[in-house]
Amino acid sequence: MQAHLDPGFATYVRARQRTFVRAAYLICGDEHQAQDLVQQALIKLATRWSRIKDENPDGYVRRILYNDAVSSWRRTGRERPSAVPADRVVPDPSGAVAERADLIAALRELAPRQRAVIVLRYFEDRTEAETAEILGISIGTVKSQAHAALANLRVNFPALTTSSSAQESSQ
Repeated sequence: MQAHLDPGFATYVRARQRTFVRAAYLICGDEHQAQDLVQQALIKLATRWSRIKDENPDGYVRRILYNDAVSSWRRTGRERPSAVPADRVVPDPSGAVAERADLIAALRELAPRQRAVIVLRYFEDRTEAETAEILGISIGTVKSQAHAALANLRVNFPALTTSSSAQESSQ
């Protein structure tokens, strides 16, 4: 298989793989599933590399990631079994780590499309137009999904509102 691999494709994968795994992790919240999503997306890209390499391979891979993540949620649901019962979870003494875990948990509570919009807009710093193109939806849908998602996050992640208020008052 290695003998037939386009050197441009190999270079592209080496340069972009870590970014895609990070984005996939933010979307699905599970490191192993994120790696699986990226692997599947890169396999799909490899079969179409000759046609896509001069266009927008990042957009193609991201669309596959988000679509496959949503399809996975539809098949399996968003419920995740835990090895530790909820009443036996020991809180983390580090505030930053606990806050990050709370944010990831709040992201998991969002609908798949809302989560994808939030990750693209705020974690990857994409424009509304880029987000709409990647997800194959209108800019208006991006705006409404972002608005609804941020409202949900403010309810499920109160620290987001507190840090936003502190930033606004310091400006």
